[in-house]
Amino acid sequence: MAITVAKRAEIIKQYQRTDADTGSSEVQVALLTARINDLTEHFKIHTKDHHSRRGLLKLVSTRRRLLDYLKRTDNTKYSELIKELGLRK
Repeated sequence: MAITVAKRAEIIKQYQRTDADTGSSEVQVALLTARINDLTEHFKIHTKDHHSRRGLLKLVSTRRRLLDYLKRTDNTKYSELIKELGLRK
């Protein structure tokens, strides 16, 4: 259920601004999206896992706050990130 170290490093490398960047808003949103997608697959099998569902809701709200911040500060990076991650239809 957790993201592997290799997948996490790959996501960070893809969305980082500089070589040493591991905590920018874009990287955090991408990592949260990967965790949310994994949990969504988990709930297709385990429909009654309400404790993990609460964690999923916390992840979604954290991602929402980060996306709101990114939209407020840099609208072009926000729109690029949304398009790359496929969050909006």
